[in-house]
Amino acid sequence: MTTSAISLTTFRAEHLAGAARLSRQANWPHRREDWEMALYLSAGIVAVDAMASTVLGTILMTPYKQDVATINMVIVDEAARGHGLGRKLMEAAIALAGSRALRLIATPEGLPLYEKLGFCQTGSIVQHQGQVRHVEPPPNVRPAEPQEISAIVDLDRRAFGADREELLRVVAKVGRLAVLGDNSGIAGFAALRCFGRGEVIGPVVAASAEDGKALLAYLMAGRQGHFVRVDTAEPAQLGPWLADQGLARVDEGIAMQRPVVRRSGAAPFTTFALASQAFG
Repeated sequence: MTTSAISLTTFRAEHLAGAARLSRQANWPHRREDWEMALYLSAGIVAVDAMASTVLGTILMTPYKQDVATINMVIVDEAARGHGLGRKLMEAAIALAGSRALRLIATPEGLPLYEKLGFCQTGSIVQHQGQVRHVEPPPNVRPAEPQEISAIVDLDRRAFGADREELLRVVAKVGRLAVLGDNSGIAGFAALRCFGRGEVIGPVVAASAEDGKALLAYLMAGRQGHFVRVDTAEPAQLGPWLADQGLARVDEGIAMQRPVVRRSGAAPFTTFALASQAFG
């Protein structure tokens, strides 16, 4: 295979089957429906073999208004690696993002490339998954009401540092949102939706680890035996508890950002689980 036969083009619906093939090759759990949701929320680039019309690489740039974007679903076909295709896809996604700060979750294999492109490590994301054990629902968490979406978006913005309104509205439509609080206001929220082998919980925004556990427990309650995934930036506070609920630690990614933007003042909420990581 020669690189001259490979071209980069806009990721469109016609490329979804090829993208799903690549994620299976990489042993990622994504269903076609997961790809469709990610593409709906993103702008993407695919690398295509011009001779065979085969998708050989993918990348998505998910924008959150004009300030921040995440890079997701970076995959290069095993047969096309070693020719700089991953770098070309990254450069194309960076160009799509414009002036936005960029975030991604790196594997150890991808780390050197991302560092060369100006990304710096900001933390880690630990993936827990498994079949949920019996969990009792906490009394201080309830289903979100439709009119509370604006308050949920505001909480998420303060925790994540960017406006993910479109993402949250899509998650509310295809899944479930739960909130912690009473009629006077909400102090946290969590989302659950179908993904991969089962379901994923995220994002989860709460003021403390205990509040985060309450939100997670509410969405796990009644799902005994169901396969659930949670990605957390707080493994020390949540990891042992998640393992006790049947969700074993299975993987870890490196959180990176380009450029690193230091926010003035500490955010009053901590994001315990990132929905963006569930894209890939």
